[in-house]
Formats: sequence, C-alpha cells, structure tokens
Amino acid sequence: MRFSRGKPHRAQAPIELPEHGAVVTLAPAGGSRIPARVIESGEGTLLVAITVPADPLTPAQLQALVVEFQGPTGRVHLTGTAAMEDPADPDVLRIDEPRAIDVVQEREYVRVRSARPALVFGGPDLVQIDSCTVDISGGGFLLAGADMLSVGDQVHFQIDLAAGESPVCGTGKVVRIDPTGHRGVAFDEIKDLDRRRLVRYIFECQRAELRMGLEVGHHGD
Repeated sequence: MRFSRGKPHRAQAPIELPEHGAVVTLAPAGGSRIPARVIESGEGTLLVAITVPADPLTPAQLQALVVEFQGPTGRVHLTGTAAMEDPADPDVLRIDEPRAIDVVQEREYVRVRSARPALVFGGPDLVQIDSCTVDISGGGFLLAGADMLSVGDQVHFQIDLAAGESPVCGTGKVVRIDPTGHRGVAFDEIKDLDRRRLVRYIFECQRAELRMGLEVGHHGD
C-alpha cells in the first residue's frame, strides 16, 4: 500500500503582542507617527487608545495602519484589520487579526535620564553600594556614586522603578567610566519580565517628556 506524502506541518510561531498598558506607536499611511496605549490585548485583537490630540484617521489610513512597539527581541511592526471601536470616539482603535510584518533587531536600546534608587553589590569583595541611576535603558544603566568599581567588575543590582513595586533585579558588568566618574553597567542576566518592565518604564518617561514638550509649546503660543 502506498501512502501519499503530504507537506510537513510547521507550527506557526506565536505572534508577539504588546501587553495591556504598553505604549505603542501608530504609523498611518501618509500621516505622522502617533503615540498610543494598549487598553486591551487578547487572542487575535488589540485595542489601543491614542494619547495625544490627533485628527481622526481616514479609512485609507486605517487600512494601511502599522503598530510599532518594543518587544523583548527587538522593534516589532504589526498590521491587521484596523477600525474605530466607536465612531463617536475616534481615538480608540481596534486591530483584529494582528500579524507581524517584521522584527527589527536593535543593537542599541532607547536610553532615558532617570534617577532611581539602586542597590548594587560589586567589586572583588562584593561591596554594597546604595546609590542611584543616572540613566536607564533596556540594556543597562549608568550608576552614580560607585567609585570603587572598575571596568570589568561583575555586579548584582536591584533598581526600584516605582514605590510599592518589586525592584528590577539581575547581574551585569561595568563596561565604561564616563568623564564624571559614573559607571556604565551592561546587563548580563535579567528576567524577560523585568526587561519588559524596564522598557515600559522608559516609554512612560518618553511619553511624559513628550507631554511636557506639548504643554510648553502650547503655553508658548
């Protein structure tokens, strides 16, 4: 008996979607990039809310809409069937059947200036250093008040992003010392959840800076 040989079945990789509360960027065809926030993320559906004043998107812009966000593996571009959730509220959009266009592997992470409490153990004797960050990125941070650390030293760190939340923890290595004596630490090991929390925090900082810039521009008119 001869059995027909079908094409081998390949399991489709799960689609990487932004989490509830994540900050994303909407890129409509022929329009400016628009900041937005995910208010619902489920099986086959994204619900996003535009967070800055913007004209309602046209049907043509919705048809070619691209959603961009920072995922654990790089910058993700999604598309899908986009429509207004409610015509009376054009700032809320639903993207059904989202699918990835591509994932851009980024060598450099976005970096923001942010002074957050940091507890670091490092150096040959694992000295405890109570200090703060100067800036933070998804790949590391710049640390103040750590003169006892040298380039190449391994460190264990805890960074408090917000009061009442568990700190972001991991290990890293001192990779540079800037002219002011701040130590640049690159992550060696950090949980995916903590890295996503960092990325979310960084985008929140960027959004706050954008909002402040818009307010300053408005008052300057």
